[in-house]
Amino acid sequence: MKNILLLFFVLFSFTLSAQNGISWSPAINVASSAYDNMHPRIVTDRSGDPLVIWGRGSDESVFFSKWNGTGFTMPMKVNSPGLTVATQSWMGPDIAAKGDTVYVVMKQTPEADTTKHIYISRSFNGGATFSAPLRVDYIIDSISRFPTVTTDDMGNPIVGFMKFNNSFGDTRWVVSKSVNYGSSFYTDVKASGWSGPGAEVCDCCPGSIVSSGNRVAMLYRDNLNNLRDMWAGISYTSGNSFFDGLAYDQGNWMLMSCPSSGPDGVIIGDSLYTTYMSAATGNELVYTNASSLSLLNNSAGSAITGQFAGLTQQNYPRMASVGNAIATVWRQSANGDDYLISRFSKNVAAGMYDLDTIASSGVMNADVAVINGKVFAVWQDYNSGTVKYRMGTFQTATSISKHKETDGFIVYPNPTRDLIMIELKDSNNQTEITLLNALGQVVAHHIVPAGKTQTEINTKDLTNDVYFVTVTSSTNRYMKKIVVAH
Repeated sequence: MKNILLLFFVLFSFTLSAQNGISWSPAINVASSAYDNMHPRIVTDRSGDPLVIWGRGSDESVFFSKWNGTGFTMPMKVNSPGLTVATQSWMGPDIAAKGDTVYVVMKQTPEADTTKHIYISRSFNGGATFSAPLRVDYIIDSISRFPTVTTDDMGNPIVGFMKFNNSFGDTRWVVSKSVNYGSSFYTDVKASGWSGPGAEVCDCCPGSIVSSGNRVAMLYRDNLNNLRDMWAGISYTSGNSFFDGLAYDQGNWMLMSCPSSGPDGVIIGDSLYTTYMSAATGNELVYTNASSLSLLNNSAGSAITGQFAGLTQQNYPRMASVGNAIATVWRQSANGDDYLISRFSKNVAAGMYDLDTIASSGVMNADVAVINGKVFAVWQDYNSGTVKYRMGTFQTATSISKHKETDGFIVYPNPTRDLIMIELKDSNNQTEITLLNALGQVVAHHIVPAGKTQTEINTKDLTNDVYFVTVTSSTNRYMKKIVVAH
């Protein structure tokens, strides 16, 4: 039975992946096992080539390697002599890049020492060389851990990290921003604490910081009296201040201890897409969600696959995007082994998600990056003791902006509360009208016969969010965005 279930799962994944046509290269090692393989992270440079970091536990080091056209370069140690770095399979240094400007953030060990800090190392030549690490957290009476980094549109680093008092209390996520490419950082500002009075954060769950334009989201697992759902601190000032919070997980997971698993996400347009693990249902499953940054609608995520026969656990999800293409990867323990699974869409607003099996054994932790036409995946392989890498290629999709948005039909009111009216400009042909949520899922569907020019869609049961109305005939396809705000 075990083999039958495994065969079904692999065939199911292959069938779905054919929809988007991802073609995967064979897996290769980024470096030999002598460099270890802890907590790999991947981004891309100006040319679209992958850049990878990971940790070595034996001497608490972080290594960097980049694609040179035929393989990965000899690993370069990023931390300087005497600076040991916190790294485990479930947490470690982070990396961000804007063009050929690359930042690596790391936490000095021992973590619980108030004299040990968050550091950043910079490269302005695509990782050919790195600067000596510079201190980020100018705190003298607190403990820091779990650094995560993104960049603003100018290429300046924005660093998030967890902060405690000197007795490991008052746990919170804070953000510190630089405006001179990491030469110095502003005093950190608090980004968490939105769930209610007395809220702290889950003190051994890493977080993730993402940005687009002047909007920054600090993603983390909350802890309100052992309710450990996921939240985001939202900034509209490029990380200089955080005045709003967003609950993108309504699972109500009550847990007395920390699960050591954090979220990830991306911003596409007005939507914050997130992924995380929760065992609120009794099973450790990976969830995804899409939330409007303009409406800040608290909403529940949906299980990425749900429970199926043979599944024992899903964990450590990661997410990346380019344009409207989005990819999520996670570790999936099923049928006695540990897989790396991906969920991918060339156009997140249009849906068409599919699953694929990237690795079928020995996966501990992973990461993903996406550029036009390519998906890069790296993972910690415990069978070989190495960081593994695969590249997938796909045909780029037509983005939403390529659809005709000014012709074809009128939709009103917008924003709406309970009802939208759709008036067609062409009634000569039968028309299909579909309402999609921000995840690309169909929430309403109508067939309008030829000769009819008007139809309506009830929206009173929909959550506050951004939706997309598509009108398709035999000759044209039109799309418009609407906002539901009750």
